[in-house]
Amino acid sequence: MSQLNPSGANPFGADVVVTGTPVVGGLAYGPIIRAGDRPSFDTSAPEVAADQRDQEARRFVEAAGAVGDRLAGRASRSTGVSAEVLTATAGLARDRGWIGAASKLIAAGTPAPAAAAAATEQFVELFTKLGGLMAERVTDLRDVRDRVIAELLGLPEPGIPTPEVPSILCADDLAPADTAGLDPLLVVGLAMRLGGPSSHTAIIARQLGIPCVVAVSGLEEIPTGALGFVDGAAGAIGASPDEQLIATAVAEAKETAKAIAAWRGPGRTADGEAIAILANVADGASARAAAQGQTEGVGLFRTELAFLDREQEPTLEEQTGLYREVVDAFAGSKVVIRTLDAGSDKPLRFVSHPDEPNPAMGVRGNRIVATHPEVRDGQLDALAAAAQGSESIPWVMAPMIATVAEAREFAAQVRARGLVPGVMVEVPSAAIMAEAILAEVDFVSIGTNDLTQYTMAADRMSPELAGLTDPWQPAVLALIDIVGRAGARLGKPVGVCGEAAADPLLACVLVGLGVRSLSAAPAATPAVGLRLSGTTGEQCREAARAALAASGASAARDAARAVLGS
Repeated sequence: MSQLNPSGANPFGADVVVTGTPVVGGLAYGPIIRAGDRPSFDTSAPEVAADQRDQEARRFVEAAGAVGDRLAGRASRSTGVSAEVLTATAGLARDRGWIGAASKLIAAGTPAPAAAAAATEQFVELFTKLGGLMAERVTDLRDVRDRVIAELLGLPEPGIPTPEVPSILCADDLAPADTAGLDPLLVVGLAMRLGGPSSHTAIIARQLGIPCVVAVSGLEEIPTGALGFVDGAAGAIGASPDEQLIATAVAEAKETAKAIAAWRGPGRTADGEAIAILANVADGASARAAAQGQTEGVGLFRTELAFLDREQEPTLEEQTGLYREVVDAFAGSKVVIRTLDAGSDKPLRFVSHPDEPNPAMGVRGNRIVATHPEVRDGQLDALAAAAQGSESIPWVMAPMIATVAEAREFAAQVRARGLVPGVMVEVPSAAIMAEAILAEVDFVSIGTNDLTQYTMAADRMSPELAGLTDPWQPAVLALIDIVGRAGARLGKPVGVCGEAAADPLLACVLVGLGVRSLSAAPAATPAVGLRLSGTTGEQCREAARAALAASGASAARDAARAVLGS
């Protein structure tokens, strides 16, 4: 029996339709494939003889090193979020704590594969208890475990099958390393039983432009091998649709895709309100790639990539070179650089992080200055050096700002180096105090991923809470409205650089709330620009009012769609 999507419609006449949280818009059609089985091993294997345990431990360390090297190699050939995710996952394979826990088990006689599994579960239990961003690493760690076990057993590296034709991939969840390696020409749609709108899978799917739905209840009802579809805008996944109906829809989707590809900036509404369309980047390569498209500058340069998986802090010269690559890629254009957002799920090897019961709300982002001010000082010095002789002055913002005093202290440090100071609005207190904070800085940028998670007190990786971690939640929109109004009163720019900026419909609502720049994965920006170009500023404001008055995320989305159309 066919299940209906929330609006009660089954527009393609499919035999089965299940629904989840929409993440990346677009329509994909093809055979349904699923991720392959992970490696298994004999849990009843005898103990390792005492005289062979040192050799078994070396075998484990070599396998973990090989996996780490492969992931790091893939990171070096990737850009943007994919490179950042792969680098962080390589760091897990090389993590001293995990390797030490497994080695201790091997020293007691446990075979290496079983030791890898047992050590992983120790850390899984710890990460799960910590919750928040640390719980998000559970999928990553289990992925590393499976890759190391496969290496130990001489099996092929686990991962996503490579389909022969463009296909729809369904899975409980994907390790970020798997998502980062997807070929968008062959995996044309994604449906996940787990995950949330700002999970790594969702973020990378956006970067790759793959229609994606997460937190899908009943995904097991979609049969493997059947012809199916993913409707990323409606949040629907179906099997065996009516051939004529789906063919018509696919043809319309292709025409829409052509219109999106043909969009040319700059960003503006139908009645001429300027809205800057900017790119999220992570290094020089991703910035140069973004500069080939229609983005007008950089709205978020994540600087973590230079620091992750490093035993020693990058030198002033190394950092300066990396930052200058991004500045030069958009010479004369706006470039917004975020200082290091380390800690929690992105620990630095060369910094002693405190043992915190809840790292997601602990010493991360700008808070690192309390114990290691030299890290931020060195970064700001390198940014100032990178700005020397450039055609425009970089804008620099700090993450995890919670108070006016923090904003004031950061702004003084940035201005002393001749740069333009701003802060991220990710903590609800920063949104509530937006006017006072904006009085201290020159701009703010709203990070909707963390703002949503902290506002709704909901782990963004929990499938049960995916509805709460949806940036369409009216409570989140209300906080953005506070920030937008404060920016308008003080005449200072307010931007959004979270994943919400990649949703064309939500982008219109954000503009209606006073946001004047939208920064997203470059692949997502043309669709946003096209949607805005056909929408007036007053329509954006009307949609914003409708969404703010809604009772929940789905109702807010429907209310905006009623104003703006599909």
